[in-house]
Amino acid sequence: MVNLVAAQKPLMHVLMKMAGVTPHTVEINPGTVMNIWVPNETIKKTPKSKDDTTTTTTTTTKPNKPVVVLIHGFAAEGIVTWQFQVGSLTKNYAVYVPDLLFFGGSITDSLDRSPAFQAECLMKGLRKLGVERCTLVGFSYGGMVAFKMAELYPDLVRSLVVSGSILAMTDSISSETLHGLGFSSSSELLLPNSVKGLKALLSVAAHKKLWFPDRLHKDFLEVMFNNRKERGELLEGLIVTNKDPTIPNFQQRIHLLWGENDQIFKMELAQNMKEQLGDETTLQGIEKAGHLVQLERPCVYNRCLKQFLASLHTDEPQK
Repeated sequence: MVNLVAAQKPLMHVLMKMAGVTPHTVEINPGTVMNIWVPNETIKKTPKSKDDTTTTTTTTTKPNKPVVVLIHGFAAEGIVTWQFQVGSLTKNYAVYVPDLLFFGGSITDSLDRSPAFQAECLMKGLRKLGVERCTLVGFSYGGMVAFKMAELYPDLVRSLVVSGSILAMTDSISSETLHGLGFSSSSELLLPNSVKGLKALLSVAAHKKLWFPDRLHKDFLEVMFNNRKERGELLEGLIVTNKDPTIPNFQQRIHLLWGENDQIFKMELAQNMKEQLGDETTLQGIEKAGHLVQLERPCVYNRCLKQFLASLHTDEPQK
């Protein structure tokens, strides 16, 4: 029987290419490969020789527009998470959409499962693609990776937009969040292995109740929740003790763009984080949206995102 979610992937790939991005594989280190959707105009294919028109060499060029990097969360790969944002940004920005390690086509033989390692690999991948400065837009797990990138590589990261995320997953925040949602572990919440589990995840992630036939839930589980062992290790690698976290002295402007009805990371957490991060951080809530704010209210989200980007690039027209 055809998997309906897998069958839609080729169509989504076509739509993304029409929107202005194309997939490109980058070898970060031997044994570590990252798939990154890059601007169409940065990819050039040339024949290996004048007489050989069937074999081509692919090269990338530096972006000629301000760079925006969209970093996905834990339940889906890059273009699924950001499907409504890519086309809205590509006219004025060079948009890059990575698949983090163990998502999409990205893989590593390293045993490091920390957000810092994800950040390091993404940094190296962007550098190899000619990116010198960028704004990161991180959602949920991707927000934690974005915060770590901004902390470790301030010369690369110009600014941050973060939705439904926190600086670090302390054991107390993890325990309190899971208890409030009625789950015993992060894996039970974020790595469902049944239709019932996936429905439970969607029920807490979305503000409005989402209905899909069980067949579609089953197909989504098959396609989007592979590499379960490694992803479980990624969740374990997120947890830090309450004694460990310190608030980095970020040099970047940070914009927290939140669903006001987020049940996973509530607005109170965002407000507390804004106070901790200081005057260069702003907070904006979006009504009638939960954790999946960029999917539930894409038009509002895109407008808010582009307003912030416009404040960074005031001489560039926004549509």
